[in-house]
Amino acid sequence: MKRSLLALTLALLSNISSAAPETYIIDGNHTMPRFSYSHFGYSTQLSKFDKTSGKIVLDKETKQGSVDVTIDMTSVNTGYPLFNEHIQAEDFFNTSKFPTATFTSNKLTFKGDKLASIDGTLTIKGISKPVTFEVTSFLCMPHPIVKKDACGANATAVVKRTDFNMGKHVPYVSDEVTIDIPVEAVKE
Repeated sequence: MKRSLLALTLALLSNISSAAPETYIIDGNHTMPRFSYSHFGYSTQLSKFDKTSGKIVLDKETKQGSVDVTIDMTSVNTGYPLFNEHIQAEDFFNTSKFPTATFTSNKLTFKGDKLASIDGTLTIKGISKPVTFEVTSFLCMPHPIVKKDACGANATAVVKRTDFNMGKHVPYVSDEVTIDIPVEAVKE
């Protein structure tokens, strides 16, 4: 009897999947953070960053994990070389002193199996503020080209430039900036 109970217990335990975090490396070719803002009320301007790195750790069973993103602020791409230089100056990104911006998560929120939001700390110009990115799409599946598991998401947040010491021309140029991060990451 003891032997059968032990065998049954071992069989049940072997059927319980142990949660295992998986690490995904951000694909810089398919991750292009963008920011948009109102320009004097005339139009919404859209710019992006061309160099991003980081990693995402996911434990899909326990619905926990982490997101670490580093953006090379010198890779800002407004579509105009002169404005790229202008926006890297001290009044805005000050890339000579702060060449990168980072986002580090402290909480992932799931709705069912879908990632819904990411709370964390955004650091720009050495100033760190809490930010919540709302996740508008999320998908993990085998990547058909690289033949590894991959995850992708689109996340968005609204921040104020003045919170990061970049308030020049407010209110004419909007204080509120929308940050969109389309991200793809491949399993390590």
